[in-house]
Amino acid sequence: MKSDPSVVHQLAIDRVDNLDPRDLAGLCEATNAAIVEGGGFGWLEAQSRTALERHFRGVLLVPERELFIARLDGEVVGSAQMVRPPRNNEAQGFSATLTHAFIAPYARGFGLARLLIRKIEERAAGQGIRVLNLDVRATQTTAISLFEGLGYIRWGTHPAYARANGETVAGYHYYRIIEVPHGRSSAEALGEIKGN
Repeated sequence: MKSDPSVVHQLAIDRVDNLDPRDLAGLCEATNAAIVEGGGFGWLEAQSRTALERHFRGVLLVPERELFIARLDGEVVGSAQMVRPPRNNEAQGFSATLTHAFIAPYARGFGLARLLIRKIEERAAGQGIRVLNLDVRATQTTAISLFEGLGYIRWGTHPAYARANGETVAGYHYYRIIEVPHGRSSAEALGEIKGN
């Protein structure tokens, strides 16, 4: 899908607690398109519809996981997940992880990826989360540009992060400080961040 400036497209990001059959089908299609293109999840080959449906239904069952879907003109074309630490991990309760973020190749160029990430940041801030973490394969240059452009700070490189196409690939680790809407600033709440 090419972005035509004369056409106004409807962009939407939704946090979902369940998926109707049409949305689930669109999400499975978008997921496989992203996998085939080289991004999305860590899967290297397209998955069966059954496997993807089972995956997304499982995501919706995990209390610490939230699923966000991206829509272009009403159709699901991408998703991302925000994962909070389990309750017994109080030491990291101020943070969450942004994971499995993708937009299908046929729906890129409309600003959905940026909108998706910002919506997750907004949700995180509303829950009092002060730090969002993420990691990405070094080969995913578009995603890296997006995250760095949104203010994510690369704090480390894992030289043996993944195996793809018969090669060992490095991975980059990022974080971003999030400001919550009320109360103390994140700088006050977190104090000095050692290592910076």
